[in-house]
Amino acid sequence: MKRNLWIVTLLLILFTGKLCGQGDQKKWTLKDCINYALTNNIGLQRQKLQTEADRIYLTKSKMDMLPDLNFNSSGRVGFGRSIDPVTNLITFKQNLSNSYSLSSSITLFNGFTTLNTIAANKFMLKAGVENEKIAKNTLIIDILGGFYQVIYAKGLEDAAKIQLDLSEKQLFRIEKSVEAGREALSRQYEMESKVSDDRLAYTVARNNTSQALTTLKQMLQLKPGSEFEILVPELSNVIISENNPKPDSIYNIAAQTLPRLKAINYELMANKKQVAAAKGALIPNLTAGGSIFTGYYKVIGEGATDQDAFSTQLKNNNSQAIFLSFNIPLFNNYANARNIRLAKIKANDTEMKLQQEINTLYTEIENACLNISRGNDEFTAADASFEFNKKSFDAVEKKFETGLVDVTDYSAAKTSLFKADTEVLRTKLQLLIRILTIQFYTTGEYEDVINNL
Repeated sequence: MKRNLWIVTLLLILFTGKLCGQGDQKKWTLKDCINYALTNNIGLQRQKLQTEADRIYLTKSKMDMLPDLNFNSSGRVGFGRSIDPVTNLITFKQNLSNSYSLSSSITLFNGFTTLNTIAANKFMLKAGVENEKIAKNTLIIDILGGFYQVIYAKGLEDAAKIQLDLSEKQLFRIEKSVEAGREALSRQYEMESKVSDDRLAYTVARNNTSQALTTLKQMLQLKPGSEFEILVPELSNVIISENNPKPDSIYNIAAQTLPRLKAINYELMANKKQVAAAKGALIPNLTAGGSIFTGYYKVIGEGATDQDAFSTQLKNNNSQAIFLSFNIPLFNNYANARNIRLAKIKANDTEMKLQQEINTLYTEIENACLNISRGNDEFTAADASFEFNKKSFDAVEKKFETGLVDVTDYSAAKTSLFKADTEVLRTKLQLLIRILTIQFYTTGEYEDVINNL
């Protein structure tokens, strides 16, 4: 009996803890979603790795300015005819030889190829940093769109629930009136049909909200089975201000701040340096170096005589050398000319890519400015339409309760109110995103803009 009591107590504790955990489930704000994505998104992490690779390429090109240093050692056992390194005579005795060398060389001049390569890699690293910002902004845009899609879906769900509650309230009133003999049974059937339609609409809206949440959860790349719910901001507190941005002024700021133009500019500068580096291969190059050599030789097997010790031979056989190498490229199977032409083609393509991006950016900004103006008009009209439909519905509802209008007229007024309500939500969310887009064009990053929402 006591054992069963302990089991029941333990189950109650676990069940209560589970309920508390469900009640304390964290609700994600927009900032929470974005911060999590910036920390954990795989695509962004891969872009960071690419930037790190660009940094390594830059370090490697800088190290090419330094001299190299190599140590070499070899051992050899000779059989049959060979040269005795001590006497320089031919010998047929079995022998053992061992050599050691230390060498170093440095390029004194190579047509500035190394310097131009360093400059190119510096610009590529800067382009990589800007590309990382582009990847961050793209990710934030996706999260922002997904988050507001959930808000919109939840708004539609709430509106559908209100419609269902209104219909159920009227159905309850009609049922009581039918029981009292003040309403016809057919009127109850009509209202039951309308309740059924509203319940279906609410179910569809609720499923759409679940799908929107799942889509946002997938964008965040949360672990399977993770509980996820967002904290819906109070949109009624968001004030929409009238503004009419000018495309030219917005573009002038965006051209200087946006990473998408900076990245291509840096890439173009790198391409021009790569052309200069390729041309450097046509210029004679000069290399200097030096080496230290020593070795050991010993006859083994029959006929071996006394020979100097290992350390003595290494000391006696020591030799040094320095060299200066001058190389003039005359013909290398079209390799240098091919590299130069390819580098020029890449630079020309990047120039066209930059001009194309400039044209695209101006078009986007021009459309964004037009959308702001249109969005303001649409939101103002939707807000006025909602106020009108609210008053109209209140009047129709009173008439419906007194029997002056039928279910069809009541349903039509309720449907119009529902559409007006959802239009206010749609136009307001759409206008907020458009305003955010314009603010982004003038800052270059979404993070500062979102913190001000």
